[in-house]
Amino acid sequence: MLEVNNISFGYDQKEVLQQISFKANRGEYLAIIGESGCGKSTLLEVIYGLLHIEKGSVLWNDEKLLGPNFYLVPGEPFMKYLPQDFDLMPYTTVAENVGKFLPNRYPKEKSARTKELLEVVDMTSFAKVKVKNLSGGQKQRVALAKVLAKEPELLLLDEPFSHIDNFRKNNLRRKLFSYLKEKNIGCLVATHDSTDALSFADKILVMQAGKILAEDTPEKLYHAPKSKYIASFFGDVNEISCLDLEIKGSKEETLLLYPNHLKIVKNSKIRVTILNSFFKEGVYLIAAELNKQVVFVEHEERLEKGSTYGIEISKKWREKNSF
Repeated sequence: MLEVNNISFGYDQKEVLQQISFKANRGEYLAIIGESGCGKSTLLEVIYGLLHIEKGSVLWNDEKLLGPNFYLVPGEPFMKYLPQDFDLMPYTTVAENVGKFLPNRYPKEKSARTKELLEVVDMTSFAKVKVKNLSGGQKQRVALAKVLAKEPELLLLDEPFSHIDNFRKNNLRRKLFSYLKEKNIGCLVATHDSTDALSFADKILVMQAGKILAEDTPEKLYHAPKSKYIASFFGDVNEISCLDLEIKGSKEETLLLYPNHLKIVKNSKIRVTILNSFFKEGVYLIAAELNKQVVFVEHEERLEKGSTYGIEISKKWREKNSF
């Protein structure tokens, strides 16, 4: 089990990480999300042992990890770290990069292991291609296979799918995270992509300005976000006054509502003016003006700009939230 206890870190007087604490069980996938510059990458570097900390501690199975001040070569043998630059050998083949750290005295086993990992990242047909001839997305897939070669107990990934085409990304995520679960390999992923977190993570850490704002399951964070900042990582979100929605007796001054929580209707006292319609995954995302505020609503068809409609909160959301 990984334990991060009250760690703080700064490159100068200003702390990039402030009193970070959390735990991750063996084989668990933790997604770390947050805006650029919030400390996600720095946190992974501290855990891996690239950065020395004076405040707090990192433990693995109750044993304190000492960090770079105590080792000639930073890092721990039981974990692997994949930064945003891929650290590949450009003038050797894909297969040679993946098998770099596998022992040569067992050639059959090395070949089988390399083939297995290339299948996981959909790079089998590129085994004999030199890395310098690959695209950025292909290099990223090779780098993923490379860090898995010696089957670590814990994997640290920094934006692991950022260069990969959308049409391939979903299949790759499914294969990779299924493989990690099958092998009981723990995983910490720093990401901006909500799909990485919502669809696959066991827990999500939400970071802002070097601090952890929230830690919970994807379902709980999505359905009950404590702030608009947290909700915004899962897509468009509206923060609307209860007065504008004509909700009386609510303890809340505003409500956080995703576009699918609102409905376009003909008969409603709450009127909006249509600003634009955006086609999105089989539905339209409607941008509309409500009392000088832009709100987003999902609808089954495009609506004419400048037209007026009513909106209401969906019945399903009202029942779930006792409104």
